[in-house]
Amino acid sequence: MTSATTIRSFARLRSRCVAALVLLSALSAFLPLASAQTYTIHGNTPGFIQKSQDLGAVDPSSVISVTAWLKLHNEGKLDKLVASQKQKGSPNYQKWITQDQFNSSFSPTAQEVKAVQNFLSAHGLTVLTVAENNFYVKVQGTAGAIEKAFNVQIDSYKLNGETYRSNKADPSVKNSSGGLIAAVTGLDDYGFQPMVAFPSGPEGTPRKPIPLSITPDGLFFESQCFRAPETQTFTGGGNTATYTGNRYGADITNTSYGHLPPCGYQPSEMQTAYDMTALYSAGWDGTGQTVVITDAFGDDTIAGDAEVFSQLYGLPDLTPSNFQVLRAPGAIHNPGKGHFGGSAGWRDEITLDVEWVHAMAPGANIVLVIGPNNGSDLDEAINYAVVHHLGNTISNSWSGVEGFGNPAQLIRDNRILESAAAQGIDVNFSSGDSGDFAASVGFKTVGFPGSSPFATSVGGTSLALNPDNTMNFQTGWGTNLTEIVDTIALGSPPLVPPANLGFQFGAGGGTSLTFAKPSFQSGLPGSMRLVPDIAMLADPYTGVEIIETFNGQLSVGVIGGTSLACPMFSAIMGIASQKAGHGLGQAAQLVYNLPAGAVTDVLAVSSPNNVSGVINGTTIETADDLAAPLDGTTSYYSAFYNSPYSTRWFVITFGTDSSLTTGPGWDNVTGVGTPDGWNFVNALAP
Repeated sequence: MTSATTIRSFARLRSRCVAALVLLSALSAFLPLASAQTYTIHGNTPGFIQKSQDLGAVDPSSVISVTAWLKLHNEGKLDKLVASQKQKGSPNYQKWITQDQFNSSFSPTAQEVKAVQNFLSAHGLTVLTVAENNFYVKVQGTAGAIEKAFNVQIDSYKLNGETYRSNKADPSVKNSSGGLIAAVTGLDDYGFQPMVAFPSGPEGTPRKPIPLSITPDGLFFESQCFRAPETQTFTGGGNTATYTGNRYGADITNTSYGHLPPCGYQPSEMQTAYDMTALYSAGWDGTGQTVVITDAFGDDTIAGDAEVFSQLYGLPDLTPSNFQVLRAPGAIHNPGKGHFGGSAGWRDEITLDVEWVHAMAPGANIVLVIGPNNGSDLDEAINYAVVHHLGNTISNSWSGVEGFGNPAQLIRDNRILESAAAQGIDVNFSSGDSGDFAASVGFKTVGFPGSSPFATSVGGTSLALNPDNTMNFQTGWGTNLTEIVDTIALGSPPLVPPANLGFQFGAGGGTSLTFAKPSFQSGLPGSMRLVPDIAMLADPYTGVEIIETFNGQLSVGVIGGTSLACPMFSAIMGIASQKAGHGLGQAAQLVYNLPAGAVTDVLAVSSPNNVSGVINGTTIETADDLAAPLDGTTSYYSAFYNSPYSTRWFVITFGTDSSLTTGPGWDNVTGVGTPDGWNFVNALAP
């Protein structure tokens, strides 16, 4: 071959190579899209949409906030560490680690956080905050931008008259950072609910507080919720009904206060009932400890209300030296919509939490951490409290329906609670106020986050006191109502037969749909986590007094719910930490198998014949006949009541909690029972 031919051949080859390189260069822009792996975040669609009406797509220009939760490192190692910290005899027993130690072994890295931030920013989302332990990146943007970033459609849904938003399917990420993301919260706004409950009057409406300005000195509420048997006869329309039985509630003779709840307990009465006074005499009142409370939205009057509460009931002053309000980072400028009563319901919750932690642990400091809304921001508030180790006990009187939640979020919340457990922080939750939830959501489930194996779930009781404020009886909280006389003043005759109004409310409990049974419940049946673990007073019909600003006026009222049980129990755990000199870790792993006397086993109160009647000559032998769904139930307490203003009368039954039952040993209404203050604290901190 001549040199010229060789040169021409080389030129043609070079030309073809250049053309190929140009083609490859042109195609290279499309190769990342063609080869990028898609990471689906499984289990990230909330269950509530299955029971809801889909109303169609949300406005893509609406602004919302979402949080990308990163995966932890060495989760198996973390599980083993926390298990060993709980195991008596282990070299690690109650040897808590610090936040820095947790971060170095288990938290996401700064580089991982940066990768997720870059991905979200590239989709036009504004970073609001990054968790100090790198657990999450919180962003804000239009719904349309968030839909594109996570490849989801976000629709509006109607459930029980309320409108919510939610993703229709699991989100996914077409970027390597998707492999770092464990969950995305905020795509839905179902949120958590405060567990407060008010007693209903005979008119069927909740009893709200009354102004202190019209309340005579000393006329708050009676501590005697049940009176001796009496007989009442009603006639009308040719009918006659006679009832004999125990009367519920105090005899309020001043009819100008006829709308007051029949009874309500003050701090001194609860301190005596739960055997706390001996602790205070010995110097164990929570001094040196901080009980942290998380709540949503905030309450501008809580500092003043709680100080008035303290003064009225002879408690130490609450001042900036022992009471702080902190705002968790997050969507402060875009708080979103609040469901379940919005911010108003949370003001009742905040008042109850602060005042009754103080009532039971009067020497403890209190830090109230406020999330900007009742969604995933509450998870972030707990994380903030843990990262800053604001206290050894965190009280959370709110809950969600586990079966309605986002499973991926549940697992992430579980890791927040496990990080708290590793650092010796006890995190407590209300078990719920809807019993087995079947009446409210259509299937049996439990309250979350209390169902987490790293949380302590606090159930509820009904409680009657003796004149000296010791316990007369207590039973599991579950209330049914039967109307026995209608409003004769409106021309209606006595009801024949009585009208059963059914289950009103009661402590949440049962079997988790998500979490396996933890080791501390090894002696209980089944393979899944059972709730609650322990209980205290929750029934609003035997509730406690609060002082709050209501409708612009300083007022006094009676309130209950497992939102009451949780702060009272958290206060006792704060006292136990004071006596121990350190945090005790998760309470749930301590309350099983305590020595005799540390907890009081709550039993069903068996007195079915304490209300009876005769209607037009037909004998009504027991309250069982007055409330047909209770047929076969022989363990409950009943009474009848009205108010001075109403001619409507009811039979109220205590201890009838949906399908849940109270009985010897652990039960799904009260857990292992209620703490006896002196014996309980000394058992946990000898």
